[in-house]
Amino acid sequence: MQDILKALEAGDVAVFPTETLYALGCDATSDSACKKVAVIKARSDAKPLPLIIGGLDMLELVTEERPEDFQNLADSFWPGPLSILVKALPTLPAILSDADGYTSVRWSGHPFAAELSRRLGKPIVATSANLSGKPAVALPEDLDPDLLAKTGAAYLDPPWPKGGKPSTVIRMLGPSRLEVLREGVVTVKDLCDKGFSVTLG
Repeated sequence: MQDILKALEAGDVAVFPTETLYALGCDATSDSACKKVAVIKARSDAKPLPLIIGGLDMLELVTEERPEDFQNLADSFWPGPLSILVKALPTLPAILSDADGYTSVRWSGHPFAAELSRRLGKPIVATSANLSGKPAVALPEDLDPDLLAKTGAAYLDPPWPKGGKPSTVIRMLGPSRLEVLREGVVTVKDLCDKGFSVTLG
C-alpha cells in the first residue's frame, strides 16, 4: 500500500486491483497525472477517465450534486461495480469529464482500492490497466510489461480482481429513470428490480 500511495502523492501513476479488473490510476485532482494516464494508455483525451472513491462521504470531492435517486442507487449497489455519471466539480481536471461536464464515479468494492482512495484522501482515476485496444486483465501475469514499466508502482498481491465484466455505467435521467451506457456486472434486471425504468444508451 505504501509504495502505491507514495507514487500517487508524488503525481505518478500506479496499477492496482479493483473489484472487477486491474486499474491504471492516479490522484484524480492532479491534471498532469491524469494526462500521464491517458498517454500511457494511448487513450484519447476526448474519452473521460473514470473515478473511484473510498466511501460515500468522499462523493463531495467529485460533485456538489446528489439527485433524488442517487442515495437509492448507492444504498443498493455501493460499494460495488456501478459507475454513476455526476456533474464534476469545476476544480477537477477537464480530462475527467465529457463535453457536458459529467464524470463517472463509483465507491469501489475492492478493499485495497477503496482504502487507497481513503488514505490518499482524494478520488482516484481507475481506468482498466491495458493499452488502448487491448483486453482488460484480472490476473497479475496478464498485465502488459510495457505498461507496468511506465508506472511508478504496482500492487499485484491478492485479493485479485474477480474478472469478467467491467463496472456498469449509468446516467440518471429523472425520477426513477436511468440510461445504461455500459452494462457490466450490475445488470439491467438488477436495476429494474430496484424500481428503476431503464433505457439502453
